[in-house]
Amino acid sequence: MTARARKALEEAEVIVGYHTYLDLIRDLTGGREVVATGMTGEIERCCRAVQLALAGRKVAIVSSGDPGVYGMAGLVLEILHQAAPGSRLPVAIIPGVTAATAAAAALGAPLMHDFAVISLSDRLTPWELIARRLELAAQGDFVTVLYNPRSHGRQRHLHLAQEIFLRYRSPETPVGVVRNAGREGEEVWVSDLLKFADLPVDMLATVIIGNSQTRVLDGRLVTPRGYRL
Repeated sequence: MTARARKALEEAEVIVGYHTYLDLIRDLTGGREVVATGMTGEIERCCRAVQLALAGRKVAIVSSGDPGVYGMAGLVLEILHQAAPGSRLPVAIIPGVTAATAAAAALGAPLMHDFAVISLSDRLTPWELIARRLELAAQGDFVTVLYNPRSHGRQRHLHLAQEIFLRYRSPETPVGVVRNAGREGEEVWVSDLLKFADLPVDMLATVIIGNSQTRVLDGRLVTPRGYRL
């Protein structure tokens, strides 16, 4: 969490968020009205926040990582535009530390060159489109960060992604997995493209697949920028 995000929480009258994320910041929400919703309650949550803000309340919406990266920022702006087109209601989108950079820091420096970020969740995006993006990222030799890699109801997608990358990259390509990046209980694994899917990868994990230049140096993933040493 950045200092600016903490300050916004301290100044808010109402704090809105997914109940799991609110539990993580319970020590910062005391004395304020709290509005919590469960998984898949994003629209309800953001509508309530916008209603409260339009009524004159100072509202903070909690989103994990960065609110503009697979977070709530875009949805809030869409709902505000729908509810009050042309509104001059001040909205501050406060950047945070997204899972890609938090996981990269735990692994070493795998994102030192061009990279792509792709979510494997097909709840809002058709799998056919996700697979096409994976194919193009693999062809383009991008270091690739996978969000939402595997859930209880979505076990095969990670293996399908692995199969796509194996068409274009060596089985020895370094792959890093970080679970609970930047949070209590963080776990870090360095593996390769052939074996990484056997690790305990779930919705709390972030996967970083190296490109053809990525190396493991003293146990850390490094993608060289191209400097001559």
